[in-house]
Amino acid sequence: MNTIPPVFLSHGSPLLLLNPGRTGAAWQRLAAELPRPRAILAVSAHWTTRLPAVSAAPAPATIHDFYGFPEPLYDMEYAPPGAPELAAEVAGLIPGIQIDGRRGLDHGAWAPLSLMYPDAEVPVIQLAVQPMADAAAHFELGRRLAPLAQDGMLVLASGSLTHNLGEMRPDFADDTALPHVAEFSDWFAERLAAGDTDALLAWEAQAPQARRAHPTAEHLLPLYVALGAAGAGARARAAHRGYQFGALAMDAYVFGTASA
Repeated sequence: MNTIPPVFLSHGSPLLLLNPGRTGAAWQRLAAELPRPRAILAVSAHWTTRLPAVSAAPAPATIHDFYGFPEPLYDMEYAPPGAPELAAEVAGLIPGIQIDGRRGLDHGAWAPLSLMYPDAEVPVIQLAVQPMADAAAHFELGRRLAPLAQDGMLVLASGSLTHNLGEMRPDFADDTALPHVAEFSDWFAERLAAGDTDALLAWEAQAPQARRAHPTAEHLLPLYVALGAAGAGARARAAHRGYQFGALAMDAYVFGTASA
């Protein structure tokens, strides 16, 4: 079975599904470049729990967990098979994890997947993030998942490289950023490319404008699961960099080792 490099995507606003633009095209190219996964573990910023949790629904429902958007978005459905057996594999790697047999797919998962794998034939389950835990805890979760990435599973971490909704500027053209947003995303690009895990884990203290870029951390935490799942010495290449509404960095990264 092929090793599938873990991926981090910034999923942006649900409006992206109506106008995919450069970001949607980048997701489609990425899916075409990757080996076809046997299953997908989507680590979504939109499922938050106190303790680690994995979903195990045999037929996960599409969760429209957003409000005030155009009606066509609520008509969209993404209906891949679930993978209870994969959830059991995850549970075997993460002691004490909770298994949720009813959880569907929130838009952090189904929005990018509907563009990446529109046939909805690859089984999908989700892993929750824990906002009360830090980057190091999520990095450790990823390290425990590394055997699955080496056995044909795509760890798809879905969040946002920056996420301060209070600073969104609807009048900003795509790929135009507020200065601090560009500074923060450039810092991450440099550290990810260098494989500087120590600095990345200390992002709150070291990244410029860290708490302005992320008033709360849940949209950044999935990145650390992907980083950990890539294994020792992981570095990342940018599959896409861009901005939406001035405040949302839309960066996507593919993780691998320096020797890969």
